[in-house]
Amino acid sequence: MFIETEGTPNPATLKFLPGRDILGDKTADFADADAALISPLAEALFGLPGVARVFLGADFVTVTKTPDTDWQALKPQVLGLLMDHLVSNRPILRENVTLDAEDVDPADAEIVAQIKELLDTRIRPAVAGDGGDIIFRGFRDGVVSLKMQGSCAGCPSSTATLKHGIENMLKHYIPEVVSVTQAA
Repeated sequence: MFIETEGTPNPATLKFLPGRDILGDKTADFADADAALISPLAEALFGLPGVARVFLGADFVTVTKTPDTDWQALKPQVLGLLMDHLVSNRPILRENVTLDAEDVDPADAEIVAQIKELLDTRIRPAVAGDGGDIIFRGFRDGVVSLKMQGSCAGCPSSTATLKHGIENMLKHYIPEVVSVTQAA
């Protein structure tokens, strides 16, 4: 197995591409080791000294390092762990795990479908290219709630991306959208 790596706009984050599915149509973001208990892979990655955050995407894994850790030391450890985990076909997520619920008024189903369509076709592919994802969390009273994950979660330009790029696009195409906020 050959695992490629790519840099991301966040210098503390590297994107690892193993050439196979990780979570398919889902994503999972782990901000700390406690959150990673639902994923044997993320849990193992947090066992490496210097790992600060783990994001599992469709066909990639992004790892964010602590400020005092050097990629020269951490990168080979991450590559070895990923290769071992994936070659041995260990599970990525534990069984019966559900990811992220949405806060949506059923009366807004048509608007929510339009928001998700724009996110899926125009925004998420670009963000995935940078090692992250943006997850729809809800829509209430004109406010779209999105969660930035992976390299986007700690990226210095994430607020500008969210407020200027995504908010402007959603407001342009969907007049019911008043603003976009970052979900916890």
